[in-house]
Amino acid sequence: MSIQPIEAKQAWPIRHKVMYPEKDFDDIKLPLDSEGLHFGLFDHDQLISVVSYFPDGNQAQFRKFATLEEKQGSGYGGKLLQFIIDYSKSAGIKRLWCNARKNAVGFYQKYGFTETNRTFNQDGHEFVIIELGL
Repeated sequence: MSIQPIEAKQAWPIRHKVMYPEKDFDDIKLPLDSEGLHFGLFDHDQLISVVSYFPDGNQAQFRKFATLEEKQGSGYGGKLLQFIIDYSKSAGIKRLWCNARKNAVGFYQKYGFTETNRTFNQDGHEFVIIELGL
């Protein structure tokens, strides 16, 4: 298993398959993808999990965090999330946050993230902003 930088276009197929398979492929591309950092977790040369990372001063947002459905529950997502936390600490980031699907909050809480009171609905999903002070 390894975690390494990837191109945004390498993340797009997993984003599409896991997060929004009902949408057109181009809909999963973020306008700021060219400005972000993208990381992938590989197992035996297979890309399993992806995340996009957007630092802004002393805070950073991660977005489009997705693990292949057949690999979920195997610890891959947790390893990638821990990588992002450690990467943020080493970069001097003080606040790490994301717009989490409400049904995934428990996963993030295992890593110390807390819910804010900011929620919204988008594309038929309920989201809450979660954050971690570093």
